[in-house]
Amino acid sequence: MDALSRQHDPIVAIATASGRGAIGIVRVSGRALDALILGVCGRQLEPRHATFLAFVDAGGAPIDRGLAIHFPAPHSYSGEDVLELQAHGGPVVLQLLLARCLEAAAELDPASRQPRLPRLRLAEPGEFTERAFLNDKLDLAQAEAVADLIEASTEAAARSAARSLGGAFSEKIAALAEKLVELRLLVEATLDFPEEELEFLERAGARQRLAAAAVQLDAVLATARQGALLREGVQVVLAGQPNVGKSSLLNALAGAELAIVTPIPGTTRDRVGETIQIEGVPIHVVDTAGLREVGDEVERIGVARSWSAIDEADVVVFLHDLTRLGDPGYDAGEARIEERIADAMPRVLHVFNKADAVTASALEAASSGATLAISAKTGAGLDALRRELLARAGWLAETEGVFVARARHVEALRRARAHLAEADVQARAGDTALELVAEELRAAHDALGEITGTFTSDDLLGAIFSRFCIGK
Repeated sequence: MDALSRQHDPIVAIATASGRGAIGIVRVSGRALDALILGVCGRQLEPRHATFLAFVDAGGAPIDRGLAIHFPAPHSYSGEDVLELQAHGGPVVLQLLLARCLEAAAELDPASRQPRLPRLRLAEPGEFTERAFLNDKLDLAQAEAVADLIEASTEAAARSAARSLGGAFSEKIAALAEKLVELRLLVEATLDFPEEELEFLERAGARQRLAAAAVQLDAVLATARQGALLREGVQVVLAGQPNVGKSSLLNALAGAELAIVTPIPGTTRDRVGETIQIEGVPIHVVDTAGLREVGDEVERIGVARSWSAIDEADVVVFLHDLTRLGDPGYDAGEARIEERIADAMPRVLHVFNKADAVTASALEAASSGATLAISAKTGAGLDALRRELLARAGWLAETEGVFVARARHVEALRRARAHLAEADVQARAGDTALELVAEELRAAHDALGEITGTFTSDDLLGAIFSRFCIGK
């Protein structure tokens, strides 16, 4: 079923996380819930007031006692009638309440002899928030921010998601869209008066307005990139030959003994990952097997996975061992790795480890240029490494005013910016390209509309809301 056909069915779900807790919530959303409320609560409820009562089974016996709240439409989260049953948070109790709602919905109403709530069904993931979007309680960017707030892995990400949920991102998109609408009106209106079009556009400052809109879009795009970093994080892979200190560096960055560290080459045979945060940005650090030619089948598989991780990384920390520089066998291994990662060089950060074990002159030579010298053992240089990781990721060290954004938002903004650039090119071509200017402005406007859901498809909605948790 598509989103528009499903939204007419009343839905029910457990809205709290699985497992035991002090309180658990069962939520129902649909039209005209009065009969269902009577069947489950034994009485009608005062709108938006918490009522302490017994939730009853078909025979009138209590299942549990708790709070019931009725939010009549349209003043509810979903924009429909909503019933929330707040009970004790045991999984059995909540399952009994869920089953009772489904049972009570199918019972015949004494007055009408019809089911209390036809077609009540279990909610799908994200369906309550999807209905909030379809009923204009939230736009699409705000709806996505609900899931981003739940999934936030850092304080900065949570605060940014809250700003998006509050409408900060949507307001910026709306302001941009309004400027594009004004430009479109100017350009398309002049198409009806070809003999005056250039003079009219010049008097209206159309080209200056277009330039101002592009500047404003650039600012939103830069902030969205920061928000996408807060949401998605940065994938950092630690790579290098065996025993250069990759596992020690992972442990040092994470502040915990996550990876086994021994002097035996090939100790790490599979990827070991941990998410840390630097200035609120999630950094997904992956330790990999040492890169070398091996005969052992298990280690060979580990090395293959290392190369796969390198291909997927945002930043590759190529770790070198300061104490082994100049050794012919070691240097040959470095050369082979450098040749293999040539295509990834823009993403590669050269880091020289074991600074605590070399002379000052060797350390100074290794620290020159675009490289970093560190000691995973003592922690020397780790702060500089953290700053460099953020810089490589494009972080601007400013979270105030940043709103959370997704990859699709950034992509839509990039497309809108490209259309504005092309509109400017066509505008400079003169009156012969005015129709093309109008088309580019329309395409830019549509790209912005994809962000808030003004222009979207059921397939996109399904992909977005299917990733939500059930009950939200």
